[in-house]
Amino acid sequence: MRVAHHASYVPWLEEARTELLRTSGIAYSQLEAAGVFLAVIGLQIAYKRPALYDDLIDVHVRVANVTRVKIRHEYEVRLAERPGLSPAEAEANRRAGHDLLITAETTLACLDADGRPRVLPSWLAGAPAAT
Repeated sequence: MRVAHHASYVPWLEEARTELLRTSGIAYSQLEAAGVFLAVIGLQIAYKRPALYDDLIDVHVRVANVTRVKIRHEYEVRLAERPGLSPAEAEANRRAGHDLLITAETTLACLDADGRPRVLPSWLAGAPAAT
C-alpha cells in the first residue's frame, strides 16, 4: 500500500524515548542494573497523515509530566524528506503543517525487578525535558 503500517510508529516512539534518556547520560541498561524498569502502561496515537515507504522522518519527544512513579511523554512525528517532493513543495508542506504525521503520548510506570510499582529515582526524575 506504499504507506508505513500503523504499528510501525510504536518502535519509533520507543527509540526516541531511549535516545532522550541517552542524551541525559543514562543508558537503559543502567536503569535495569539499578533495578529500575519502565513499562508502557498507556499509549495514544493520533494519525494525521501517512508516512510513505522511503520517507525520512523526525521524531520529536518531550517529557510532559513526571509524578512519583510515572513519566508521560508527548511526541510529534514529522516528515523530514520525501523522495520526489521538491524543496519548494516540502517547505510549503511545512508552512501549512502538512508535515505532521502523528501526535502521540505514552505513560510509563516505574517498576522494580518483581514488577511492582516503585518510586522513580531522583536521578531519573530529573532527566531532560525535550529533544
